Amino acid sequence: MCTSDILPKLMAITITGKTAISFSGCITQSFIYAFCVDSEFLLLASMAYDRYVAICIPLRYYQIMSNKLCALLITVSWFGGFLSAFIICMMVSNLNFCNEQEINNFFCDIIILLKLSCTDTSLFLTFFIPLDCVILGFLPFTLIIVSYINIISTILKIRSSSGRLKTFSSCSSHLTVVVLFYGTSLGLNLKPKTKNSLEIDKLLSLIYTGVVPMINPLVYSLRNKEVLKAMEIIIKKIK
Repeated sequence: MCTSDILPKLMAITITGKTAISFSGCITQSFIYAFCVDSEFLLLASMAYDRYVAICIPLRYYQIMSNKLCALLITVSWFGGFLSAFIICMMVSNLNFCNEQEINNFFCDIIILLKLSCTDTSLFLTFFIPLDCVILGFLPFTLIIVSYINIISTILKIRSSSGRLKTFSSCSSHLTVVVLFYGTSLGLNLKPKTKNSLEIDKLLSLIYTGVVPMINPLVYSLRNKEVLKAMEIIIKKIK
């Protein structure tokens, strides 16, 4: 969804050279982007909890990770992302913008929109946006870190190296996506501001919105035994 929200418009701009976007189209793009990113943070935290239960409390896995709990985690993740994006985009849509504005990015970034508004947006930038980052970014990240501290502690207690490797491999896909997703996110938000800051933001945003979603299916597919077998067959045929 995040890729389909941003990249088609970017491709159209590249091909036609027409860079204009309507205000309603810009708000819609911002909403879908914020919705996907916020939901992803919560989903990654939910998956970290799933890995924690599977590795640290394996005998109670099916009892704890019931269908009801899985449905609840998914619902909370999607609804939390939707609510956050809806509230912020509704606030932005009610701001005043003086004539046409130039967005120095390849998509409608909410932070840039707030800075372009003729309305005083200091409250948004100093309170609402940081609060959203803490609730939907920092807290899920903290839960992921705590989960993996317990997971690594449990893995280290396994005596055989093959057992440790096999157990760790069960969460390697999730850990890879977490590093890619949070790595680009933290780099985008915590890097120091410089003269080339905006250009670096664009590069990190492109990785964030295009490269990471493209890698996700590949990372998880490599955990699928049928996919691995199919790859082995193709490699043998090539040889």
